[in-house]
Amino acid sequence: MTPSVPLLRAWCTALTLASASLAAHAAAWSDALRQQIEKIDKATPGQLGVYVKRLDTGEVLSYQADRPWYLGSSAKLPVAIALLQEVEQGKHSLAEQVTLQDTDKVDGSGNVVWNKAGTRYRVDALLKRMLMESDNTAANMLMRTIGDAALQRRARDLLGTRGFERITNFTQVRYDVYAELHPDARKMANMDLVRLAAAPMGPKRVDALARTIDVTTTDLRVKTMDEAYQRYYARGLNSAPLTSYGGMLEKLVTGKLLSPAHQQRLFTNLKYATYDAYRLEAGLPRSERFIHKTGTQLHRACHMGVVNPQDGGHAAIMVATCAEDLDEHGEAGRAFEQIGRAITQTFFPGKKPGR
Repeated sequence: MTPSVPLLRAWCTALTLASASLAAHAAAWSDALRQQIEKIDKATPGQLGVYVKRLDTGEVLSYQADRPWYLGSSAKLPVAIALLQEVEQGKHSLAEQVTLQDTDKVDGSGNVVWNKAGTRYRVDALLKRMLMESDNTAANMLMRTIGDAALQRRARDLLGTRGFERITNFTQVRYDVYAELHPDARKMANMDLVRLAAAPMGPKRVDALARTIDVTTTDLRVKTMDEAYQRYYARGLNSAPLTSYGGMLEKLVTGKLLSPAHQQRLFTNLKYATYDAYRLEAGLPRSERFIHKTGTQLHRACHMGVVNPQDGGHAAIMVATCAEDLDEHGEAGRAFEQIGRAITQTFFPGKKPGR
């Protein structure tokens, strides 16, 4: 039976009103959240970038999110996805054994660096260490296992090509930074890098570098670690727009990147079942699940994650945040927690942050 013209008109009117209501609601939350983020940014040294997307409505808040941001250890998530995609194609196995080499060792998070060369690890154990402990040496081992060509190809598929150049291993990051002071820094052994990191960041690190490569400080091309890092960041390595990173997170939780089994493994390693009250998470309610990865380097910090990624991402909220030109620990941590609180106020009224 063909509906009458008045009935069709009523349906169209109802649909139009519903669409307008959804659009108005989306505009209301995004405007309200943007106002809060602007206040947080104004009160925080440096700059903030924030990307938030609700999957139930598809609406987005983008605050300085289209430009590249340095990812730090949050680059380990695309590495993990690339690895699992290689496993799914039969090129590697989670049970595969990887042997620690001296050239894998690097300073930073994790304890793998302190084990003897020749120690063997399963791929799944390295994956867990890379994500849950942010182990830099484990990350180097997995990136070597994937191979640079495959990693860069898959990273471009995940993060696009606009504003993204390449992901380098963590030893290369150190060499690239220190070489800004003197090119002989690239000749240092990996354990030289580890020992060098024991010197406090700043003039003492510069002096320690000069001693390690046997030059005087007058031979250095730049005089401060701040300037060396600024020059390094300007190269655009290990950087991507937050819109691109958020898009990767969306594909992950909606099952477009990995099989259900590997997706769940990744969720576990991204702390789906734990609560650390750290950065963004400190501002979110304990009742909401949160998978996430952080990144920290001199004057740079990021926190990327998905609130409620379960059930195919039906009610998921993508959050990608980065900060620059500030203290990467205290100031960045407070700013990210405040952003988490703003998200709680916007999307979970009546609930309190878990801290």
